[in-house]
Amino acid sequence: MDKDTIPHSRPSLSREEIKAVSSVLRSGQLSQGPKVKEFEKRIALYVGKKEAVAVSSGSAALHLSLLALGVKTKEDEVILPSYVCPAVLNAVYQAGGNPVIVDIDPKSYNISAWASKKVITRRTRAIIVPHMFGCPADMEELIKLGIPIIEDCAQSIGATFKGRLAGSFGLVSIFSFFATKVLTSGEGGMVLSDSQELIEKIKDLRDYDERDSYLVRYNYKITDIQAALGLVQLARLEKFISRRKEIAIRYFEEFGKCRLDLPIWKEGKEHIYYRFVIKAREEASSYLEKLQKKKIICRRPIYLPLHVYLNLSGFPHTTEAWQKAISIPLYPTLTEREIEKIVATIKEIF
Repeated sequence: MDKDTIPHSRPSLSREEIKAVSSVLRSGQLSQGPKVKEFEKRIALYVGKKEAVAVSSGSAALHLSLLALGVKTKEDEVILPSYVCPAVLNAVYQAGGNPVIVDIDPKSYNISAWASKKVITRRTRAIIVPHMFGCPADMEELIKLGIPIIEDCAQSIGATFKGRLAGSFGLVSIFSFFATKVLTSGEGGMVLSDSQELIEKIKDLRDYDERDSYLVRYNYKITDIQAALGLVQLARLEKFISRRKEIAIRYFEEFGKCRLDLPIWKEGKEHIYYRFVIKAREEASSYLEKLQKKKIICRRPIYLPLHVYLNLSGFPHTTEAWQKAISIPLYPTLTEREIEKIVATIKEIF
């Protein structure tokens, strides 16, 4: 990628991250150690949960959460939205469960509580609720369903719903710290819960050695190197979110008269704009090509919905989002020159 191309995502790193990682390297304690414990404690305190377990990825966090909730056979149904990345579906299959795919709310792109209610059976063990693109799902309506909720906060750390942080509602909440996420440790994830029993199960499954009895366990640990990076990023999180909102406000102001639909904002639902998702009036492909020719890399927010992978029908809102939604660059390290180019190009094309 040449220097004039604006990437879709870019991590926000500073000298502080380099200093923190170098300090761990000098210490000689590279694997899971005191920095991991500190990272767990800080994330739990920030979100408002009692306990946290750091793991190797968001996928690992979701896999272990499902296992801890007893999902293990085809009789165990797990509800999840179609408009989400395959990692969520993978975790259900890895646990041995039966995924039940549902449609989304067309305005927020989040899982529909109404669609979820329709598919609940006596075999439903959990609902996975991803807060898509930094916009919290309607947790009040989902909690009313009476099913254990796993909040997927991979894209929403720092977002709030009616004054409470995403991740503070569910029986379990999971986070991802991949390179392009809101907060990064390079790779890594976290499981949070107020249930000591669930946390102990997850801790037991995370490590595989020095056990008195055999059980299939997983090498899902992270290192102190990753945790040190994550701790610095966590300290910068509020600045990251503030900058994202500043850029989002600029986009709202500039794109108000364009022939496209903008993200929603509702009273009491605070979006952090992990992704700024616009919706074209026609199919997205031609717009993506035009933007790329202008050296602005945009993406379909979800490459393919789950119902397409699984050859299922009857997901009208997900299908429309897949066909028309476009994610444009929005991240803290965007320069003013880059923002001006994005604004001018979007206004020209739309």
